[in-house]
Amino acid sequence: MKSAVIICNGDFPRKEYPRYLIREADYIICCDAALQTYLKHCSAIFGSERRPDAVIGDMDSLPGSYRNRFSDIIIHDTDQETNDQTKAFNLVISRFGDVSSIHIVGATGKRAEHTIGNLSLLMEYAREHDLDKMGISVDSVYDYGTAFAITDTVELHCGKDRKISVISPDNSLRIHSEGLVWPTDNVVFDNLWKATLNRASEDTVKLEFSHKSIALILLD
Repeated sequence: MKSAVIICNGDFPRKEYPRYLIREADYIICCDAALQTYLKHCSAIFGSERRPDAVIGDMDSLPGSYRNRFSDIIIHDTDQETNDQTKAFNLVISRFGDVSSIHIVGATGKRAEHTIGNLSLLMEYAREHDLDKMGISVDSVYDYGTAFAITDTVELHCGKDRKISVISPDNSLRIHSEGLVWPTDNVVFDNLWKATLNRASEDTVKLEFSHKSIALILLD
């Protein structure tokens, strides 16, 4: 199975791991003006320019010279009910049926509301699509960590002492935890900070949901 990388127009990664994911990706999809940033870093990542497989968005921030040069791979989507990250995600799901992993880079930085929105959308994707059944993993990778969504009880093989945060918009959800320095059993998820800044006390962390729901996991 293959991997796809979605490049958003936030802070382009400087560290090797997210750049490795870009370099090894079978498909690269740029969100609108992120195309410009991506092309600036191509030589450092690939040694030469690698054309993305698609560029998607409303094209309101992509200069005309780029729209002309890449007209054959541009998808002009003016839907204002979804952002460019979601448009790119939906494109990967619908067009690239052999994908088993989707990595989103450049989704954080520059504007706090974009960071919060883009990371929280991972929970929307998990809730609206049965990604486990589809055999597709989705995460957002940035210089300081990785974020991904879960919808039910999981065991995370993250390694002892790794920093971990759990965020959920479901204030009826209770999560019994094993392997965390500060257990989440009594946490009421009525604000985003409630189970953040934790740390693994064991190599494996188990999070047991009281019912099927959604939560965002952030690992350093």
